[in-house]
Amino acid sequence: MSLFARWRASGREAAVIGLGKSGVASALLLRREGIPVYASDMARDLSKVLGAEAESAGRRLAEAGVALELGRHDLSRIGRAAACVVSPGVPPGAPPVAAARGAGVEVVSEIDVGYAALPGARYAVITGTNGKTTTTALTAHLLQAAGFPSLAAGNIGRALAEVALSEERPSWVALEISSFQLHDTHALVPTVGAMTNLAPDHLDRYTALEEYYADKDRLYLNAHPESRWVLNGDDGEVERRSRGVPGTRRWFRIRSRADGWLDRTAGRLMLGDTALLPREELLLLGDHNVANALCAALIAREAGAELDAIARGLRSFRALPHRMEPIRTVDGVLWINDSKATNIASTQVAVEALERPFVLLLGGRHKGEPYTALAAAAGQHCRGVVAYGEARDLVTRDLAGLVPVTKVGTDFAEVIATARYLARPGDAVLLSPACSSYDMFRNYEDRGAQFRAAVEAL
Repeated sequence: MSLFARWRASGREAAVIGLGKSGVASALLLRREGIPVYASDMARDLSKVLGAEAESAGRRLAEAGVALELGRHDLSRIGRAAACVVSPGVPPGAPPVAAARGAGVEVVSEIDVGYAALPGARYAVITGTNGKTTTTALTAHLLQAAGFPSLAAGNIGRALAEVALSEERPSWVALEISSFQLHDTHALVPTVGAMTNLAPDHLDRYTALEEYYADKDRLYLNAHPESRWVLNGDDGEVERRSRGVPGTRRWFRIRSRADGWLDRTAGRLMLGDTALLPREELLLLGDHNVANALCAALIAREAGAELDAIARGLRSFRALPHRMEPIRTVDGVLWINDSKATNIASTQVAVEALERPFVLLLGGRHKGEPYTALAAAAGQHCRGVVAYGEARDLVTRDLAGLVPVTKVGTDFAEVIATARYLARPGDAVLLSPACSSYDMFRNYEDRGAQFRAAVEAL
């Protein structure tokens, strides 16, 4: 019996916890499938979680007959539900989730709900600590270049349940999935699965690093002998944790030869013995983006794409917003938006990608890791660090004496002005904060957008 048929047969409602984009899409999809829905969020106003989309979302939920509650969760009602659909921003130990589990209610992610409504689609499922959004977008782009009807969904911004609500029926979905989403995803079977890398992250949510890695391991939950995996051969943790997983492995590396690799001597991206394109024709900054490109190329190849289509797609791809995105050059200084870098490992690869002096904008809400590792990564190219936001004292403490640090407050205009003062012609100013954005901004997109607006106004 299908997931939806089972819930309908119970005669009870489904509870949707959290009303961001994925929660709204889940509630609407469940109603379309004839399942009564109770949806709740601790926010008293939908605009706090959905911004400008709140009015439209509220109207659609009401028209669909969703029982909506804001400002609280009815734990008793949740405990009587047929199922509980949890939005990724809701921690596993949150009271409504604990109430559901305690009552024996089935708990699933929005991914499982969308997956159940899209039979016949094939999935390139991409996870990892860093690079997964760029790799997901690249994968969808390469599949489209190869003539395969495809789209990107999941953690990249468009909920899978939202895809299921639309009239689109792609043959391939490039699905970015985070550890938060994987935690409660049970049914997903990747056609091709990819692990970009593993590094400490989200230690403000997980009590131990192993818990975080264990959620990432759920990529392999439904592995079988015909499974196909694309994995980072330069990452020992990825290699170790994938041992014994059923299926065929394809490895990408930038340090040595592999199924997908970077020939540094010839300056070419390679698939086996075949050159895809010269490195200079991939218009993305840094070795980490070469790794992302090789990962996406191997996924596309596993999906059946021809080599010339893959090469053509790689040439035409442009940097995504907020991911090592060059904004403009002002007075000889290149300003780069890497607002998506919300952890130490991501900022490390960003600073290592720069081959010119730079000023690093570092700060926001602390996520649990020390910043000392960034001193070695920044090396002698770092002109200085501008420490800002809630984490500014921790950043200053960890980096003082290792790199020049200027501490400012929570006024973003002051951050920009300080960076402009420190930078010299030929330098770069890099916003790569290694922190979450929630102290000063709605999210990392808002942080990046405000950075772009400030730079364009210089």
